Amino acid sequence: MVLVTAFAGATEVWAQSPIGRNGRQFNAGVGLYSRSFPLYAGMDFGIHQDITAGPEFGVDLDINRIYVGGRGDYHFNTLLGIPRDWDFYAGLNLGVVGFTDGGTSGLNLGLQIGGRYYWSTDWGVNLEFGGGNNLSGGRIGVSRRF
Repeated sequence: MVLVTAFAGATEVWAQSPIGRNGRQFNAGVGLYSRSFPLYAGMDFGIHQDITAGPEFGVDLDINRIYVGGRGDYHFNTLLGIPRDWDFYAGLNLGVVGFTDGGTSGLNLGLQIGGRYYWSTDWGVNLEFGGGNNLSGGRIGVSRRF
């Protein structure tokens, strides 16, 4: 009976990786872009044990470009047996970029691949490559799980 209870508890903890279904996570940081270092912020919502989706926002430091969109990611932790303090993911983003300096606004579709390391139960550092939203060839920032 003790082994069954311990196994059930371990399975429940593992199922919460990285944020689990109905989990939430806030992300913010700086992007790596050829023209500037844009700031970004967004939320991830756990819609499945291994899938998150949520809104994101970005603006360059000159406020010449503003991005509003959403993203979805598949997290490989369960599939690859990755410990909960790490999070490796890949996904798609879709949004609209607007230009205040006369550029052409439009719809953007992109891909991203990234990872996080959580130094505590709630806080982590994030590194991501990819983009497509005209404000990010990569990103580095912090993540906060709720």
